[in-house]
Amino acid sequence: MSYDCIIIGGGIAGLQAAIQLGRYQRHVLVIDTGYGRSTLCRSYHNLLGWPDGVSGETLRQLGQQHAQALGISFVQDEAVHVEKVGGQFVVSVKNGDVYRGKRLLLATGVLDRFPPLPGLIPCLGLTVYICPDCDGYEVRNKKTVVLGSGKSGAHMALTLTYWTKDVTYINHEQQPLPEELSLQLASKSIPHLQEPAEHIVTGDEEWRICGVRLRSGQMVEAERGFLAFGGNEVKSDLAAQLGVERLENKHIVTDPRTKMTNVKHVWAAGDVTVHSEQVTIAMGEGSQAAIWIHKSLLGEH
Repeated sequence: MSYDCIIIGGGIAGLQAAIQLGRYQRHVLVIDTGYGRSTLCRSYHNLLGWPDGVSGETLRQLGQQHAQALGISFVQDEAVHVEKVGGQFVVSVKNGDVYRGKRLLLATGVLDRFPPLPGLIPCLGLTVYICPDCDGYEVRNKKTVVLGSGKSGAHMALTLTYWTKDVTYINHEQQPLPEELSLQLASKSIPHLQEPAEHIVTGDEEWRICGVRLRSGQMVEAERGFLAFGGNEVKSDLAAQLGVERLENKHIVTDPRTKMTNVKHVWAAGDVTVHSEQVTIAMGEGSQAAIWIHKSLLGEH
């Protein structure tokens, strides 16, 4: 069996592309591990139509139901190898199964790096955040702690002073800071603690951060938190197998109009590409890629 298109990644970009292709009545398979940024975020606050926020899990569930109603197929597994054979893309998954498609969309995303601290996961997207463009607004005038590493955490702490003047930076990995950055933190009255965190302290509600307990036992009180560790995993290894152009940071380069990569009939969309890593942009890129995938298939009939 050969699909019109195989989409690798069932997050926001991949699902939006699947829905668009389903509306073109295309034969499409989505391969997804079931884990990613959107499975961790318990609330997106900056989306049209969701003024009170919506979890990534809810968006994924609704998106998958929508796509399945349009005839899209799903496989939960990890794509581990892809190659082009005889004009088709052959995708192998971890359990040994192999799938073939005329077109390929990579929507594999990015995984954020942060420590497995007790109490952290239930807070993500609700009172602890990662992206200041998405959620800086949520910490306005709140006592905020930045948990991070070296320069990445320091830059985040400085960025958040746009919304709140009450910021504390915990340099969890104790990476050294350039003197210039240390002076900037001091000039903004941002305490800089060079000590590992032990766990996230929450109140009666497991999602509401109250502070961070340090390894020494010190408690840093907080109403909101941000993570900034750097070194996020850009999941573009499959693209490299096909010779797709990537930047030094491993994000995939695409045509601004079509979202196709430098390899013919290979598209990419979402956070794995070069963009602002926003849900709304990922949705747009998914639709954009799907439109051009459909156009390319029309030329074969």
